[in-house]
Amino acid sequence: MARAEIALLLSIGRHPASGRPRAADGDGRALRLALSLGMPVQACHAGPFDEGSLRLYLGQGLTSLTLLEIAADADPMPALIRHLRALRPDLILAGRRAEDGESSGMVPYLVANALGAAIVPGILSLTIEGAGAAVVQALPHGRRRALHAAFPLVATVDRRALPAPQAAFGRGRRGVITRVPSQAPLDQARSEHTEHEARPRARGLARASGLELADRLAALTAGRAADGKVLVNVSPVGAAAAILQYLADNQLIPETLSRREKDEPPLDSK
Repeated sequence: MARAEIALLLSIGRHPASGRPRAADGDGRALRLALSLGMPVQACHAGPFDEGSLRLYLGQGLTSLTLLEIAADADPMPALIRHLRALRPDLILAGRRAEDGESSGMVPYLVANALGAAIVPGILSLTIEGAGAAVVQALPHGRRRALHAAFPLVATVDRRALPAPQAAFGRGRRGVITRVPSQAPLDQARSEHTEHEARPRARGLARASGLELADRLAALTAGRAADGKVLVNVSPVGAAAAILQYLADNQLIPETLSRREKDEPPLDSK
């Protein structure tokens, strides 16, 4: 068959602990689903050349992939859309979002809009049925929904789908990477922003249930006695500083507020 029936969009991931480049977990799940369909798969990545990460995808079962080689600060969408229009695939699979960069999850939607294709996000499984596909979509709280969508179709694979295949080193070295130099404009929106490591969100206070005050207090303090400390014969200023420090340690207020209050002298030092 001259045209690709299935296209697979790949990205360079980032390990959550070490920060090193890797094959993205979501795209690996999409790769496993694509290979399970038993049809030709044309995998592509638009971005700079990262041989180690791309060969991990080859080691997971691909025989070849296409690299649309552009600069790291360039917008990959024009080159990616030109490539997909030339392939004219029936089905495009991808992970839900990238692990590096903006991680907005917008690429599949932009691709679907440019190609005039339907999109189904967060699928768990897919089977080809005539001129369309039957998919099982993951919903919140463990629910599932069965859908049928006509081709052309873009589908993103949920993180609860089957994990990526184990990568084999030899298979990864034998795979072929076709490098296609591509012209891409500067990603203006990305150049105007700065990147930093994500910070954990503040944890909310537990909501206690019960009608009596003693019941609510017991629910809030049960099993958490070791988290705090007992202050005896402490001044009001010291007690306030301890409370602010506790709130800052539990990320309920900014830590800078705790330090500022601690450094300021009390209004009445008597």
